[in-house]
Amino acid sequence: MMEFGERFRVAVFGSSHGPEVGVTIQGVPPGSELDVPAIQAQLDRRRPVGRRLATKRHEEDRLVVDSGVSDGRATGDTIRAHVANEDARREPYDRLKDTPRPGHADYPARVRYGPSADLSGGGIFSGRMTVGLVIAGAIGRQMLGRRGIDLVAYTRSIGPVDATIPEGADLPTLRSLAAANEVASPDARAAERMEEAISEARRDGDSLGGVVEVRIDGLPVGLGEPFFDSIESAIAHAVFAVPAVKGIEFGAGFRAARMRGSEHNDAFELRDGKVRTSTNHAGGILGGLATGMPVVFRAVVKPTSSIAKPQATVDLVRQENTTLRITGRHDPCIVPRAVVVLESVAAIALTDLAMRGGYVP
Repeated sequence: MMEFGERFRVAVFGSSHGPEVGVTIQGVPPGSELDVPAIQAQLDRRRPVGRRLATKRHEEDRLVVDSGVSDGRATGDTIRAHVANEDARREPYDRLKDTPRPGHADYPARVRYGPSADLSGGGIFSGRMTVGLVIAGAIGRQMLGRRGIDLVAYTRSIGPVDATIPEGADLPTLRSLAAANEVASPDARAAERMEEAISEARRDGDSLGGVVEVRIDGLPVGLGEPFFDSIESAIAHAVFAVPAVKGIEFGAGFRAARMRGSEHNDAFELRDGKVRTSTNHAGGILGGLATGMPVVFRAVVKPTSSIAKPQATVDLVRQENTTLRITGRHDPCIVPRAVVVLESVAAIALTDLAMRGGYVP
């Protein structure tokens, strides 16, 4: 099932090299204002155009809203929106049909769906499918924004290069700094080294991965559910729908394993008449509920699977070992383009939780 959510219900459709990719969204209350140009602006953040280090596949990604929105307001019906696939090329993938690409879903998908499954460009497993997630996330963040909830994502690291995040920077500042360079990092000096590392990997016919950090402000205290529908559970569920994500951590994350309780516990204090914590190792979440502190999580994005280096695989028809070399148009690092996608899936998960809790109508 390619669906997510209970109250804010999102389903993606299409495939990488089919006629279109898009999303259907149910649950947006009739009369809700929807800024369609703002949705397009989020899609534009995802596009590779203008990125020297991205794929040469240039899709216009012009948003088409098929139903559910009229004169800038939700009608209450299912919202259906899509973009056309206009620059798809099947030929390089047809040659690889019987030799699964390492790092891709080709082999398990063929076993699951049979040899006739359309896996051109990854098919339904492609990063191209995240277009629908960005559309839905853009709508969700508009609904959250009316409740004073904001979120921003940025590149924390690429390969061996780590960014230094400005201490105490607010979300608008982080957003502005990250928008100033191609890799979407708020650390300008680290961004230059990240770009150099990506260029070097591309020259070697290889790829790089990295870490995207997401910060969320304005969540009302108590939002979320315990156990299976905790804020962590909901966000993690949505985040792992993004192709190439292989890990997630909240707050101090895995560093907590090396801390004592006296160090990890966030002490409470009154600040400007509000209960806050002096540190935020919990990442703004306790017992699955928002504490009023910023929610902070990081997601690991693996290196792009499509690389130009020769790789070992199996010819499934001849039943013999072989070697393949992948050609075509691929990002040597998908981390910068994943930034808006991870921001979007967080918005989707939080919109659903907020609607379920009555925080967002």
